Amino acid sequence: MQPYQTIPKIDAHIHYNFNRTSLLDQAQEDDFSFITINTDVPFFPSINEQQLIAQHQEKAFPDLMCHIATFSVVNWEDDHWQEHTIKALQQEIDGGAVGVKVWKNIGMDLTDQNGQMVMINDPRFDPILNFLEENNIPVLGHLGEPKNCWLPVEQMTVTQDKDYFSEHPEYHMHLHPEYPSYEDQINARDHMLEKHPDLRFVGAHLASLEWDVDEVAKRLDKFPNLAVDLAERICHLQYQAVTDHQKVLDFMVNYQDRIIYGTDVIDDGTMSDQELRNHIHALWLAHWEFFTTSKTLTAAEVPVSFKGLKLPQEIIEKIYYKNALKWYSL
Repeated sequence: MQPYQTIPKIDAHIHYNFNRTSLLDQAQEDDFSFITINTDVPFFPSINEQQLIAQHQEKAFPDLMCHIATFSVVNWEDDHWQEHTIKALQQEIDGGAVGVKVWKNIGMDLTDQNGQMVMINDPRFDPILNFLEENNIPVLGHLGEPKNCWLPVEQMTVTQDKDYFSEHPEYHMHLHPEYPSYEDQINARDHMLEKHPDLRFVGAHLASLEWDVDEVAKRLDKFPNLAVDLAERICHLQYQAVTDHQKVLDFMVNYQDRIIYGTDVIDDGTMSDQELRNHIHALWLAHWEFFTTSKTLTAAEVPVSFKGLKLPQEIIEKIYYKNALKWYSL
């Protein structure tokens, strides 16, 4: 294996929400580049602000940064919403966006005029998905949440989920049975892919099937235009490696062309420049050890130690670099 700094790498899932260069400065030292993901999150800057930040950094660092666009679902039932959304997305693609993000507010927050939750397979999204499919524009989809979200805290598998949903019960779906189930979320996403077989789709966060790589594999086998990214779900691979190291290793080897590295790091300005640089550098190194060595490792999110996967260099190059180039046509 070549040294860490000598292999080009892409962190294909970050959120560059604060206009400074700290992440890019660290990326230059670690031989990384970024795909920043614009997302319709209520506590993020507006979609327009995210777009402006991305374009500013792309202009300053053209070899290190590109972005994925998104769209708002405000007034989504208006007669001209589909038309206006497609026009806006075309403008963003023409302006350099390498794909389009759909977020979990579709399926977990958006309601229709009758108060019913709206899922991604709702036919009113079909004109937009048809446009993306027909124009071979990649879609990154964060739909649903980790399965842990629907479990009691004591049954959750990784520490980060236990901590997060304990602190934010409003997002803990186990406490809100009136919302669609985990299975509802996955079924709606799968039905959407069935309706749009030529859509180039990257399932964010291991396609919300992080709890079992066998479940991810089933979807990759069924949908040939599906890939997955690892953002914020590597700890779930580590958790599974505790009891079935070989299964996780086989998954990474068998689907080496359809797995994309990412962290989901967010720069929202709350860390100092050096804190942010230290944070992402440490995260990159910890993940690198897991994927490239056979060491016995620990992670704050996983309750016990686990063994690294020691993937061959050609697979590392795909997961960290070549697959992002391929799936997002960079």
